[in-house]
Amino acid sequence: MVKGKGIEKAVIPVAGFGTRLLPATKAQPKEMLPIVDKPAVQYVVEEAVNSGIEDILLVTGRNKRAIEDYFDYAVELERELESKGKTELLNIVRNVSEMVSIYYVRQKIAKGLGDAIYHAKGFVSDEPFGVLLADDIIDADVPVLKQMIDVFENHKGIILAVMEVPIQDTKLYGIIEGKKIGDRLYEVSNLVEKPEPMEAPSNIAIVGRYILTPSIFESLENTPPGKNGEVQITDAIKNLAHKEKIYAYKFEGTRFDVGEKLGYLKANIAFALKRKDIGKEFKKYLLEVLKEAE
Repeated sequence: MVKGKGIEKAVIPVAGFGTRLLPATKAQPKEMLPIVDKPAVQYVVEEAVNSGIEDILLVTGRNKRAIEDYFDYAVELERELESKGKTELLNIVRNVSEMVSIYYVRQKIAKGLGDAIYHAKGFVSDEPFGVLLADDIIDADVPVLKQMIDVFENHKGIILAVMEVPIQDTKLYGIIEGKKIGDRLYEVSNLVEKPEPMEAPSNIAIVGRYILTPSIFESLENTPPGKNGEVQITDAIKNLAHKEKIYAYKFEGTRFDVGEKLGYLKANIAFALKRKDIGKEFKKYLLEVLKEAE
């Protein structure tokens, strides 16, 4: 079922409407909203590239053309920068379009994350592959997908990225049930999609990073729509528990949910503070603002 090769392909679903960030996302993709000076989707693409991924599939939808244009060559802009000798900016622009091979497929009707991933069937064929959700930007010394690929080398099967959440927040996540088999590793026996706190089997929540095996596609074909009438990837993974190993890995890093307003603002602050060019002055400004707010 799972061949001996490593993880070379990744899928990034970007077809969502971004309703939690309205009205900013009314006329532009949420994935193109900037975190400091790069669109959110670029952070996720860079994580995949820095994890050794060679080919990326973006599952898009209507009104997502800006994402495709962003990772394409900008001929007129490059000519303008070159003619004015702005070499540094020129290199930044070109690096975006040349960092990795990117392919596209359109999810014509929004039927959920599971359906979006199913659109990658022809792209990944019979290989295990990574999935990265653009709503989740994770600041980590070692890219989270790379951490998971390292786990996959020793534990062939489905790998889920997880983190602990307050028990009252379980209704916002897919929640795992399982036993701990390592420092950060669990063997999963069950998954529950967005359970109420009293019904949650744990407070270990799935976040937007997965390593999936090709068997997921058959499971998706046989998974009926779940909550909100959408095909849930959590349900499809759960259906494989009786015949395939499923692991959950508690990643090292700080996760930001940039698909909602507070998480988006937190990410901008965190990444701005890390910048060598503006971090010092930005910190000074924040301290002044906080002092005035007291």
